Amino acid sequence: MSDKPTQQLHDAGQSLWLDNITRTMLADGTLAGYIDELSVTGLTSNPTIFDKAIGGGDAYNEQIAADGPGASSTEDLFFDLAIRDLRGATDLFAPVHARTDGVDGFCSLEVSPLLADDTAGTTTQAAQLHAKAERENLFIKIPGTSAGLKAIEDSIFAGIPINVTLLFSTGQYVAAAEAYMRGVERRVEAGLDPNVASVASLFISRWDAAVAGEEVPDGLRNWLGIAVGWHCFRAYHELLDSERWQRLQNEGARPQRLLWASTGTKDPEASDVLYIEKLAAPFTVNTMPENTLKAFADHGAVGDIVPTDGVRADAMLAEFEAGGIGVDALAARLQEEGKQSFVKSWTDLLQTIESQLS
Repeated sequence: MSDKPTQQLHDAGQSLWLDNITRTMLADGTLAGYIDELSVTGLTSNPTIFDKAIGGGDAYNEQIAADGPGASSTEDLFFDLAIRDLRGATDLFAPVHARTDGVDGFCSLEVSPLLADDTAGTTTQAAQLHAKAERENLFIKIPGTSAGLKAIEDSIFAGIPINVTLLFSTGQYVAAAEAYMRGVERRVEAGLDPNVASVASLFISRWDAAVAGEEVPDGLRNWLGIAVGWHCFRAYHELLDSERWQRLQNEGARPQRLLWASTGTKDPEASDVLYIEKLAAPFTVNTMPENTLKAFADHGAVGDIVPTDGVRADAMLAEFEAGGIGVDALAARLQEEGKQSFVKSWTDLLQTIESQLS
């Protein structure tokens, strides 16, 4: 094994993805360097990331000036900007995608958060964006909300690779995984190729941020997100071992991988690599903010692999429940707050673009 922690984590069977994209990092070789030197094999984006990228410099000014006057809407102009970046990124990851036979090497683009409660609108936009990008290693991100579940199923049936975002609990994850399987089952019934790539993104750090001002059980500060992740990891393995999934796998389907999202540490008193070290697990993805990736490469350590039995997770979650923190209710609240946060980020992003048009 290499001495570099990022290579060790990769060798343990986890995919390291970057939770960031800017046109500058594509142009100056930064992303290529992360691929070559830090074992990065994929990338995720969201409206907040693009808002910072577009508003943080002049890298997008030329395209905004050229394409802006002819764009039918600010939203369409944004997707033009984003797809140009993501085409560049997916091309950089194309060798990974080929080497892993389509398992890894993906980038992600999110549908408009304004469609979170619009099943038909989400399904239509997911298809349009994937077709427009013309890259097979591009995931379209759809939130795992009640409306999103049917859009996930329909999009998988349509053969579109999907990153299910905004998942916070085991229950939400299982619902998303079942939506994925329904889409695959429909493809099998229709005689279509059942191999449609997908990941299910479980948000981690927002759990601990949500209870930062509350009394938490002794010794469990900054452990709620990890406990939820470990709990979900058991359900992930139970699903992979299920007869339902194995029947689909026998038809040629591939599993939807579990992805750890929101893994940057929010508490300044906690380790800056806490959620990377505690969520090391084979056949999963960890998408990391840029600073977290670099911190882990510098001083991280790959310790114990996440247990599949969930016993410790059960014990920790029981302590939180006994302390007055209702995990299921908090998961529902976090998903709703996440929807609202995504809408705010989307509005800010479009305003940033409009300010450069005027």
